[in-house]
Amino acid sequence: MRAHICPRPSLAGIRKDRYCSWPMTAAHNYKADLAFLDDRRGPMTETLRAWCAINSGSANLAGLKRMHAALCEGFAGLGAEIETVPSRPHQIVTEDGEVVEQPVGDMLRLVKRPQAPVRVLLTGHMDTVFGEDHPFQSERFLDDDTLNAPGAADMKGGLLVMLNALMAIENSPLAERVGYEVLINADEEIGSIGSAHMLTEAAKRAQFACVYEPALADGTLAGARKGSGNFSAVIRGKSAHAGREHHLGRNALVAAADFIAGIDKLSGQREGLTVNVARLDGGGPNNVVPDLAVARFNVRLEQPADSDWLLEQANALIAEIDAREGYSAKLEGGFTRPPKPMTAQLEAFFLALRATGEELGINIDWVPTGGCCDGNNIAAAGIPVIDTLGVRGANIHSAQEIAKLDSLVERAKLSALLLLKIAAGDLPNPGAFVAEKT
Repeated sequence: MRAHICPRPSLAGIRKDRYCSWPMTAAHNYKADLAFLDDRRGPMTETLRAWCAINSGSANLAGLKRMHAALCEGFAGLGAEIETVPSRPHQIVTEDGEVVEQPVGDMLRLVKRPQAPVRVLLTGHMDTVFGEDHPFQSERFLDDDTLNAPGAADMKGGLLVMLNALMAIENSPLAERVGYEVLINADEEIGSIGSAHMLTEAAKRAQFACVYEPALADGTLAGARKGSGNFSAVIRGKSAHAGREHHLGRNALVAAADFIAGIDKLSGQREGLTVNVARLDGGGPNNVVPDLAVARFNVRLEQPADSDWLLEQANALIAEIDAREGYSAKLEGGFTRPPKPMTAQLEAFFLALRATGEELGINIDWVPTGGCCDGNNIAAAGIPVIDTLGVRGANIHSAQEIAKLDSLVERAKLSALLLLKIAAGDLPNPGAFVAEKT
């Protein structure tokens, strides 16, 4: 019988390590399973460089198509069912205040052994924040372990970690016990509005999920995450000659400034809630009263109920401006990422990952963060998800973005061992955890 990892004393009334092993008649040779990855650093690095050389900014549909093809080729060796799934178009507010639809890149979906006893959803994104016209388009090695390249950490390196972990599983005798669905979307960096419905549907078919956003450079993972929403306040006034008929004009920029001052004051009125006014479009020549302004802002929040409160406050500010003579105002946008709290079920999953990391000599810690990702949407569908299982990296969303190359194999082994131990019964299925009150 394999030894159990026994429960430690509880904290806050909930057992912290509900990952006792299930009895088995013989120990599985995980070392042999992971040996497949021992010599993969070189090939993984070369693939990462090739993928980073493809510009796949969220709005670069041609580049996303090339990246999609590269991923199809890379993941084909898994022998899974593979398909291209169209994304829904995004609705955006233009500088003219009009709501228009914008197409986004297609998703890549793979399915293998959907009836297996262990069913996991693995997700990632192929898009980056660096468009075709961004100056950051090339790579450089800062040292033998550090690659500076667009998307190296966020998250082409993570896609490689996912792929190689699945390759290791396919080479294991335990493979038949692991069923997986892979979704790689092309609009994560702009909110996943066109793919969120697929994430939700896939989450309902899985027991738990793994997302391959980058960990911090020291390996720390994101735990609880804030929710997020993006909004545009479209305010229209009346243009007039600034000198001859200024009194006949209705200055949309001034009204927008009133709205901005009001919405900004909402930061901190609920614990953990922040409002960031990011951009103001509108205006023109100095001698014309501006008749249009579009104020764009982002909201982060910790508690799901605070979304209703924020909307009530924002709509009240909009209604006050809309009621002014000669003005109209409308709020566009909404919340696209629900908060992801640290539930007892998720904490048990993290503790299981920590135990897995200890076997590999990897220290696993996690911290709450104001950032959000597809893990928020998956968690909202009701399954536990760890969403920073990709490479160790830093400076994402900037031209200083780096990936630590040693973490390509390190993190692939971590994911592979985690899934294989769940398949073997050495770790219970994270989706089956039930909080136990003391």
